[in-house]
Amino acid sequence: MMISDLQTDIEALQGNTALWNETNFEKRIEALDDLEFIIDRIEALLQLDSPPVELFPLKQCAQTIKSQLEAINVALFARLRAAIRSGRCQGVALLDLIKTYAGSGLISSQPTNSVVGYSNLDVFTNSFFFLEILPTATLKREPEMVFYQKTPTQIILELVAKANLTNQDVFYDLGSGLGHVCVLVNLLTGTTAKGIEIEPAYCSYATICASDLNLSNVVFICEDARIANYSDGTVFFLYTPFVGQILQEVLNKLQVISWDRPIRLFSYGPCTAYIAQQSWLTSTGQVNDYLYELGEFRSRPTN
Repeated sequence: MMISDLQTDIEALQGNTALWNETNFEKRIEALDDLEFIIDRIEALLQLDSPPVELFPLKQCAQTIKSQLEAINVALFARLRAAIRSGRCQGVALLDLIKTYAGSGLISSQPTNSVVGYSNLDVFTNSFFFLEILPTATLKREPEMVFYQKTPTQIILELVAKANLTNQDVFYDLGSGLGHVCVLVNLLTGTTAKGIEIEPAYCSYATICASDLNLSNVVFICEDARIANYSDGTVFFLYTPFVGQILQEVLNKLQVISWDRPIRLFSYGPCTAYIAQQSWLTSTGQVNDYLYELGEFRSRPTN
């Protein structure tokens, strides 16, 4: 019965010709997940003392379909990166493309107050970064430094929509990790984007990816945010890269910048609740859940 079920599932995927349509990216990702599960089940059955001989052609068929679907994505991503390098796919054109291929991950299509997590939207935008092997951190984190987590793409798109960045702005991601925020912000707005990242391996990875996409206005600086110079910044983002005294020291530096000109600050994660307590900042909206909503703040005018 199990073999019959596996065969039925494989035939259903094989017969779904829509999966070979390039724009059906999300359905193709779901199909690839299903195939991964099917192949794992078959391999587990093949470990039996006398596995049914029917399993071998089933595994071969599943692997062939998987390879074919993966090849469609590989070709799509290669063409997309080439278009980005040439400047043909940026700004509104890129945003429209993201919506076309992975639009179900956007907040507008999600239930109100739903928790933002990783989705096919992230799978799609991850393709902008051609390096598949992620770097290993080399520095030992201080207790108040938070381990790296990628900012959900949905949050980056929300930030871009709310910030209304122009070519007069300089955007900073403090604790920029692998560079996704700066790359997407620059691609979607054209604004100069700079990342401050203390981990050399992450900073090097982000720099290589930005260079591969010909993004001359994206810069990554390998330095501790407590001592780095980001005085030219006008808009800042933090996805809780640190807490406690380190966070307060960085906020103190931002406050000094605000004495010269107004600045805006966006945040995500637990740090938002702490940032909301800063007397020199005012929230521009109602934040109901400091963990899962984008915080937006402006510096108060100085007398």
